[in-house]
Amino acid sequence: MTRPATRSAEGATLALRVQPRASRDEIVGWRAGVLRLRVTAPPVEGEANRAAGALLARALGVPPSAVRVVRGERGRDKLVRIAGLTAADVRARLA
Repeated sequence: MTRPATRSAEGATLALRVQPRASRDEIVGWRAGVLRLRVTAPPVEGEANRAAGALLARALGVPPSAVRVVRGERGRDKLVRIAGLTAADVRARLA
């Protein structure tokens, strides 16, 4: 089972599942320890990654530059790092 968010020296890491080309940008919720997002952007030239990062940054109240894809640039399943937040902060802000 994947841990929902973990703390590292650089910030919290979070497992995501992103659905591109959705009808609207939204955070769907948690499933099996993974946060599910839908974005309207297509999965072309990093557009869906940027849209997912911006959506997550808005929800967490951090600048978009604080959200970085660590693993999964070209797939739906991603691991992102949120600089400046702990795993507890991430969970509390997304609740």
